[in-house]
Amino acid sequence: MDQPHTKTGNNRPSLLRHMGFWAIVAYGVGDILGAGIYALIGKIAGIAGHYCWIAFGIAFITASFTALSYAELGSRFPRSGGEATFCLEGFKRPWISFLVGWLVLFSGIVSMATISRAFAGYLSPMIPGVPIPVIIIAFLLLLTVINFAGIRHSSSANILCTLIEVSGLLIIVAIGINTLMHHGGLALAPSTGEKISPILMLQAGALAFFAFIGFEDMVNVSEEVKNPETSIPAAIITSLGLASLLYIAVAIISVNVVDPKHLAASKAPLLEVVRVGAPSFPLSLFTIIALFAVSNTSLLNFITGSRLIYGMADQGLLPRQLAKIHPSTRTPYVAILLVLAVTLGLALSGTLTFLAGTTSTLLLLVFIAVNASLLLIKKQGRKGGKFHVPALVPILGILSCAGLIAFVPPHSLITASVVAGVGIVLWLINKGRADYS
Repeated sequence: MDQPHTKTGNNRPSLLRHMGFWAIVAYGVGDILGAGIYALIGKIAGIAGHYCWIAFGIAFITASFTALSYAELGSRFPRSGGEATFCLEGFKRPWISFLVGWLVLFSGIVSMATISRAFAGYLSPMIPGVPIPVIIIAFLLLLTVINFAGIRHSSSANILCTLIEVSGLLIIVAIGINTLMHHGGLALAPSTGEKISPILMLQAGALAFFAFIGFEDMVNVSEEVKNPETSIPAAIITSLGLASLLYIAVAIISVNVVDPKHLAASKAPLLEVVRVGAPSFPLSLFTIIALFAVSNTSLLNFITGSRLIYGMADQGLLPRQLAKIHPSTRTPYVAILLVLAVTLGLALSGTLTFLAGTTSTLLLLVFIAVNASLLLIKKQGRKGGKFHVPALVPILGILSCAGLIAFVPPHSLITASVVAGVGIVLWLINKGRADYS
């Protein structure tokens, strides 16, 4: 049964607690898996060769520290504001909270716009003659309808897409099992004595980290989750663990079935694995599975972005009008329409290639701030929440994220700085309207 959520002393419509534990786990797994593994495995193999599974291991360890920090913070503050809320609670500086929320929001919208273009690129060969912009507009409008319909329908769509995208990775696992049984097994290292320098391995790990992004989105739907104080921490840990197992398995299998150099040259690397490892499997079916994976990531980015805007507006960090909730669907419809407008502008502008490369950098900066927030909250001795980690965890989270930033291309750091500068300008314009009581 759905649990209503009403704020004390406030009679305006509120979000509906519909998502149970396994629904939020599906949300997390779908967001983490998504388009990342389908697109990145080839590039990572091009850097780390047969050792690309180690790169995923490095990324998993790095992500785990920050994920555990998110788990505690999500238990302490189960609100839709997510990172913006955490930083406001930790730093007590509204401008830091706004800036962090802005970076998360911007990275999510750019990611959504980029994925929309990727979806159009996958689909256009199947419907020749339909212009790319038309596909993008239709795709984003469909996602808007699903998002506007409410978290019940959005969650159901996510669960369906997650099952489909996981089935694609299970096909790769089945190919690996067949290779193990009939073609001499799977090797964790090449027989030729191939060696990868530690610098290249860390660069591959930094790239693989992008594939783990998504666990942080789970806290932004806290106000639509039943028993979030316990469900959110357990779901974050479960989702990240399941995704990492699939990633490492797929990485090992992929470089055993297809030479890493050929994998790196492919625009659809997992499709190449299916082509070589299971020639009789219909490639069009796997392409459709990949489309669902891309769609799911975009839908979850859409849900997260609109809830983040709602949460920030509800705190006074953005204009209050953006916190309006539709009385029938109980969804933040103004925030949804804003995300649609901005995403359409980005997706159709042709500037995505330059901006999309900054996503990981932006989120690594955010993760440093979030880990620092948890440290400050612990230092203040504040109680709350049902899940806690030692102070060493956020310290390791800060160090590991800072370490990966060292291996990010310089232009990504420059672009991230520009995005942060725009956020500061927005804060200066809006600061007089905020209410932090």
